[in-house]
Amino acid sequence: MTLHDPDLTLRPISGPDELDLFNGFPYVLNDEIGNDLAARRRRPEWLWVALRGGRVVARAGWWSRPGDRHPLLIDIFDVDGDAEAGLRLLEAALPTVVPAGTTPPAYSRHLPTGWRDYPLTRQAVDDRMAVLERAGAKLLVERLRLEWRPGTPIPEPTGRLTFRPVRDPDDLIDLMTLVLDGTLDAHSREDLTRLSAREAAREQYEDELENYASPREWWQIATLPTGAPVGFVIPAHNGYNPVIAYIGVVPAHRGQGHIHDLLNAGTRLLAAQNVPRIRAATDLGNIPMAAAFAKAGYATFEHQITMTWQ
Repeated sequence: MTLHDPDLTLRPISGPDELDLFNGFPYVLNDEIGNDLAARRRRPEWLWVALRGGRVVARAGWWSRPGDRHPLLIDIFDVDGDAEAGLRLLEAALPTVVPAGTTPPAYSRHLPTGWRDYPLTRQAVDDRMAVLERAGAKLLVERLRLEWRPGTPIPEPTGRLTFRPVRDPDDLIDLMTLVLDGTLDAHSREDLTRLSAREAAREQYEDELENYASPREWWQIATLPTGAPVGFVIPAHNGYNPVIAYIGVVPAHRGQGHIHDLLNAGTRLLAAQNVPRIRAATDLGNIPMAAAFAKAGYATFEHQITMTWQ
């Protein structure tokens, strides 16, 4: 679809041959887009541009897992001082990219640490968010993106916990349900406004965890010597990096330092695979979890803004 009004052209790119056009805005994800197209994590019809006189003044891009029929995330959106073009772009693209009658997928943006301290960076963030708000999105959360590097010490096991693999889906979903009680995670809290705890746990398991191609044997449940479950850690590979995908302590055992044993166990397991890095993320406002990652040697290398449509 190509729309004109009168000097503005809104359309998806024709294919990989127009990647240079789409990547006219600098962004950390640009280098991944070509491989994502080849792997079917992106499609040309999900990569839209707004042009005036042949110059790109706005762009929007959606992402999915390989083989998904519909996108899971809008993770690229840029405007070049032309808010109206950005809004028109979203208004034109959303009806063609998102199935009719469904809520648009969340928006996500990677940002440098301390981004608020740089006036130009902050203005660009504010401009993008203002356009997205006009299109119906609202800020959900700001998150810390974290990274562990080889050579960072990993404490030896304390011996307080015993680790075993996950036996079956319900083995893990039962614990995920318990962990949602009192959660500080904004995504989980939003899920609980529309689902029961068990429904939210099962949805996360089916929509996220079971789609990781990395070995299920990596997933670990921690127990006391009595066999009572304390929590779990889910090391995985998300197709880009090794990650600590999920970690949690059940309410009855919080406040006893078990989160450190869990995180160290997950880090140790991934580090044993000779990985170049381990990635993780937590909400900016989740102070206890951020502190646990810092203690385990994970450094904040970026922030991430997430906005959602209701």
